[in-house]
Amino acid sequence: MKKEIPFYKPTIDENELEQIKAVLTLETKSKTEELENEIKEFIGANHVVSTYNSTAGLHLALSAMDLKRADKVLMSVNSFPNLPEVVRHFDAEPIFIDIEPNGLNIDMDKLEEYVSKNNSKKLRAIIVTFVGGEIPDLERLYAIRKKYNILIIEDALNTLGAMYKEELVGNLKADMTVFSMNPVNSKSSVANAGFIVTNNDELATRARLLRTHAINSSFDAFGNLDYIYDVVDIGHKYDMTELDAAFNLAQFYKSNAFIERRQEIAKLYIENLQDVKHVSVPSFSEDHLFTQFIVKISKNRDGFARELKKEGISTGLTYIPLHLLTYYKQKYGLKITAYGSALSAYGQILSLPMYPSLTDEDVLYICENIKQISKTWI
Repeated sequence: MKKEIPFYKPTIDENELEQIKAVLTLETKSKTEELENEIKEFIGANHVVSTYNSTAGLHLALSAMDLKRADKVLMSVNSFPNLPEVVRHFDAEPIFIDIEPNGLNIDMDKLEEYVSKNNSKKLRAIIVTFVGGEIPDLERLYAIRKKYNILIIEDALNTLGAMYKEELVGNLKADMTVFSMNPVNSKSSVANAGFIVTNNDELATRARLLRTHAINSSFDAFGNLDYIYDVVDIGHKYDMTELDAAFNLAQFYKSNAFIERRQEIAKLYIENLQDVKHVSVPSFSEDHLFTQFIVKISKNRDGFARELKKEGISTGLTYIPLHLLTYYKQKYGLKITAYGSALSAYGQILSLPMYPSLTDEDVLYICENIKQISKTWI
């Protein structure tokens, strides 16, 4: 029997409703502050600055570091468009680096090669994405940071709770880590949330100031601005709503359960697809949070995705390389072949549904359809 399985849907129960009801009574303390404090205590970092989504968090992080026109920011060519987008809003320049030959994260060798040849005051930062929940080589990244004195921003997406060498991501050696609790490639979600996590007092203070119009004044318990206020810089309106905070507070309390469930799903995918013709699956690791489950289809990936769609199974691409997107291709005159590893991977990658409410039955339905398609695939 045909099923309809979306690419993503949120996992919601009475906990989210109770948190939201508490806000609607107008008698609760700030859920935004409560959420920030919970995440700060969980990670062990000095500061957590909430924003209404992760793109706002990235833009605010660049504002906090005072990015200027013609500054340069390095990033993987295999990133979501929000990364170069926030850089371009400063009239600064995103610089793309190819990915690992056998992976989807940034190639550290090519990253260091670029930095060593182009190190200058204009080279301000590296934004490193954790593609699909897989942690890049942070030890190598931090060594580059120390050697060349360049600021590091970790684009950690939905990887809140990720561990690296038995320590939590967000409390390591990056200058700022930006988390999200909603799918970055979704037009809308039930509730949005982004966070800048940092141990740098100066960056945190500036981010908090700029988050709400750079207003240097106080707000009461209901969010009302004091009748006397001042503006001390050019800021943004990036603060999180209390309703968003309430929903995501309930989601935060389920973080460990969500991680465990995604890893269970990943094991089920791997077990059922590891020997399927034309399909390559990732290896399992306890440190891989599997925010996406990305397989590779050796032939005609797009046609394979269309066949799955006929059976009600939605899929995605994580990601279309940035140099193939019209704006960046035309803006910088980038050749399609300029990033060989990313181009090769892009021709094969396919993200399967991956979220905690996905049932074992759903996963097996997806796997069985992949097996059936692969039998006759040319």
